[in-house]
Amino acid sequence: MILPAINAALNSTALVLLLFGFYFIRRKNIVAHRRCMLSAFGVSGLFLVCYLIHHAQVGSVKYAGPYSLKTLYYGILIPHIPLAAAVVPMAIVTIRRGLRGDIEKHRPLARLLLPVWLFVSVSGVAIYFMLYHLR
Repeated sequence: MILPAINAALNSTALVLLLFGFYFIRRKNIVAHRRCMLSAFGVSGLFLVCYLIHHAQVGSVKYAGPYSLKTLYYGILIPHIPLAAAVVPMAIVTIRRGLRGDIEKHRPLARLLLPVWLFVSVSGVAIYFMLYHLR
């Protein structure tokens, strides 16, 4: 099925956009930062739609890779799930604060959100490879 590969590509795209967004804000390029972060949110939203469609069609996918990597797989998956769920409301609040210009409230939440969102993006791609390319 193609949706898992699309999801990995969307996660990878979000990762790149997040990194560029961070790069731009460090250089005080607020316009480019805003574009990257809103694009990352849009790409992540598209990922969520594709993810839900895929799992509505196939249900959950069991790990079938090498037994030696099973602990690593679950070590990545277990924190990925709640952190991925946390990204959505955190991103909405962070983006809303940034767009309103409430930088004093935006900045501390963004500093917490960025590493969580980066972890979710990277771990999502890792989970994809472990599920679909280690069989």
